[in-house]
Amino acid sequence: MKLFSTIFALLIVQLTFAQAYSGTGDVKFQLGANFQNNGTGIMGSLDFGVGENISLGIASAYLLGIDKVSDLDGNEKPFAEFKDRFDFRGRFNANLGNVINVDPNFDVYPGLYVSLKNFGGHLGARYFFTSGFGVFTEFSAPFAKFNTDTLTPAEKLHNQFAVNLGASFNI
Repeated sequence: MKLFSTIFALLIVQLTFAQAYSGTGDVKFQLGANFQNNGTGIMGSLDFGVGENISLGIASAYLLGIDKVSDLDGNEKPFAEFKDRFDFRGRFNANLGNVINVDPNFDVYPGLYVSLKNFGGHLGARYFFTSGFGVFTEFSAPFAKFNTDTLTPAEKLHNQFAVNLGASFNI
């Protein structure tokens, strides 16, 4: 019984030390779903704490659920090729959880990114249930597209408002 009580007490103490962002040296990995017009897919990001409220990272997304179009022969095929389905980003986050001070397990992080397709911004929030696991949501939108011509429907992928939802891990 004493062993059970000790293990239970340690687990409770562990839960109280869950923290959404701890500053320099903090590493977060996020994996989730990406939702945007004409496609849904998977996304992943990795952020490294470089200051008390600043992190730098990378993110990538690949769209799986792509609408199909018929070619001249009547065959259905996805309208987007790999280059249109895939995006890779470098990103900067301002982690404001300790500034807003709602809960030590909660972090809000507005940021900027530069990708293979555009320059834009994102607003994210994450909540950690334990010191290693939490959930996140993120909204992103492009500010400037690298292709200034009229975009085809396939080129609009990753060049529009998107929502990400998923799990966040402390590494």
